[in-house]
Amino acid sequence: MIVFVLIPVFNRLEHTRRVIASLRAQSIADKLRIIVVNDGSTDGTAEYLQSQHDVVEIRGDGNLWWGGAIEQGLKHVLPSCGAEDYILFLNNDTWFGDHYIETLVQTSKENGEAAVGSVIHEEGRDPPLVSIGAKVNVNRLAVWDLLSELSETEKRSPNRQYRVDALSGRGTLYPAGLFKKYGGMRPSLLPHYMADYEIAMRFARAGVPLVVSSEAIVYSPPVYGNDASSLSWRKRLFGRRSAHNVFQRLIFYSLVGSPLQRITAPLRMAYFSCSRTFSTWRLLAKRKEGTI
Repeated sequence: MIVFVLIPVFNRLEHTRRVIASLRAQSIADKLRIIVVNDGSTDGTAEYLQSQHDVVEIRGDGNLWWGGAIEQGLKHVLPSCGAEDYILFLNNDTWFGDHYIETLVQTSKENGEAAVGSVIHEEGRDPPLVSIGAKVNVNRLAVWDLLSELSETEKRSPNRQYRVDALSGRGTLYPAGLFKKYGGMRPSLLPHYMADYEIAMRFARAGVPLVVSSEAIVYSPPVYGNDASSLSWRKRLFGRRSAHNVFQRLIFYSLVGSPLQRITAPLRMAYFSCSRTFSTWRLLAKRKEGTI
């Protein structure tokens, strides 16, 4: 068994150093193959990776984004993957304990070669658990974290495993054969955000369980992932760096939906966007009036 670890990076060399150190400390470190897809970094990342003899660097020109970077990694490793091998998606702004990958592999085997995601713990937060995994309502074009459904007690002492509707790229293990059977990323359609959800949901439609292990913990800095608070409204709605990009969300829901859901996706998106905006305005108006 070999676990091929794919890590897309763009700058943030200090994070890349830390995640590689965490990988080298794993209980099954001898079973790991580390592949870093360096998409045009300008901060010394390339020079650092060249000096690491146990790391394979794949270079991009800065236009791969997350989905394209993962796809390049898959093209590199899949010809070498055997029937018992795995592929792990990781972001570089993460770190984890020494038995992290071993836990992912064991959980996959326990659940019939499932795809297995990680929970996210944020440093300095109490309780530290900030994400379990995605729940998706395709009809209502809604995505939320399963964490929001847990009681305060369960947030502090979560169950060992959870089933979710989609898995993120911040620490998800897949049996390698899934990519050979059902295909890889679709970077021309989903270059960045929601590309990880789409491929997980594609596997789920084929009958692959999507499991999150609360014992597989990814630690993350206070600000991670799809924070768009500093973006202008234009970049928030249309920028490629925004998880709220309306075109990317429309493509995502079209890809994961039924034929009828694909046809009606634009109309449903317009309806729910207007409905949610109106609800927000009403809430703000009531607060201003002091009625709530």
